[in-house]
Amino acid sequence: MRSAGTGFDIESVRRTAGGRSLAPYAAQHETSRGRLIEEPDSPTRTPFQRDRDRIIHSDAFRRLKHKTQVFVHHEGDHYRTRLTHTIEVGQIARALARALRVDEDLAEALALVHDFGHTPFGHAGERVLNKKMASFGGFDHNAQSLRAVTLLERRYATFDGLNLTWETLEGLVKHNGPLIDREGRDLNGPVPGAISKYNAGHDLQLWSWPSLEAQCAAIADDIAYDNHDLDDGLRAGLFSIDDLESVPLCAKILHDIRTDHPGLSVSRTAHELVRRQITMMVEDVIVQSMSRLQSVNPDSSDAVRAQANVVVSFSDLMIVQEKTLKNFLFEKMYRHKAVMGPVRSAQVILADLFDCFFEGRTAMPGDPEWSLDGLADPERAERVADYLAGMTDRFAIAEHLRLFDRTPELV
Repeated sequence: MRSAGTGFDIESVRRTAGGRSLAPYAAQHETSRGRLIEEPDSPTRTPFQRDRDRIIHSDAFRRLKHKTQVFVHHEGDHYRTRLTHTIEVGQIARALARALRVDEDLAEALALVHDFGHTPFGHAGERVLNKKMASFGGFDHNAQSLRAVTLLERRYATFDGLNLTWETLEGLVKHNGPLIDREGRDLNGPVPGAISKYNAGHDLQLWSWPSLEAQCAAIADDIAYDNHDLDDGLRAGLFSIDDLESVPLCAKILHDIRTDHPGLSVSRTAHELVRRQITMMVEDVIVQSMSRLQSVNPDSSDAVRAQANVVVSFSDLMIVQEKTLKNFLFEKMYRHKAVMGPVRSAQVILADLFDCFFEGRTAMPGDPEWSLDGLADPERAERVADYLAGMTDRFAIAEHLRLFDRTPELV
């Protein structure tokens, strides 16, 4: 097909849209398993580029701007939100994909969509909804991400959701690896109901590992939040640079910084630490993953899926060091009173809103699609959870202020 009046072969744009040559074990956009609802191909974008673009233009992506990562929205302009975290994960995922010669666009799409199901107020909000939904199958943010992209986004005339490719949906659902074994037995607790229900009509092979692109996005998530939570914790004064001497990975880097730049300010030391640590972790993943690829020598993305173990991983030493860093952050940051105080208030806000809507004391504002009329309790609870999970921190607070005489302060 040629663009009218130009003589330009637009099909050639699509053929080269994937960029450089990929390894045989990469997800190949030309042989994508396609979309649940068939659509004409784009003449200028690969299927995975199109997925990434749909994700970026979605309502759920924009809402990440005002959703908590660790610190709630009002605490400072320089702390991470779900959106800034997501962008950082995308950058690291692309770097890993590029080094391993797999599809960068698919890796980025998976990085950008991985937090769509997170509630307002971060994991505190998820705990509330999981408790409220306990009688109806519980609440899981990964399953909620799937609901967002297959049902709750309503932007297109002919289907609900974003109608993403099989490869993107697979990577999203299996962000943390296989959910069942080949005999269908649960691996890490019961498969969330939303995932089981969707999988019954569109098999995502819950028993297999996901593509290398999905594995790049998953470990990029770990690298990003390890380092950027460290950065935010230092910025907030929850611990000091000197406290990090007890963390082997940080201690070695700090020693090198102080040797290279004696007298460097605390602020610059912190930035240099985070920069070097991200680089060290990324390079560790690349070396380890390339070694595993050479060992198993997969000749296709399906051969990657059939592996007994994850391919994209830290080295054994880095696994130990990264766990020590996580333990430090849990003790010094995630359980710090400056974080836990707002968490308790946030939980009250979300619990109050759930009860108010579920019990029918007031209708959920917005389109008629949020009406609870005629719904049995399980469907009623699911719709309330969908509505609350889509809220930003500040909208949840505003709704509580509208509906209740007193709203807890997030301090």
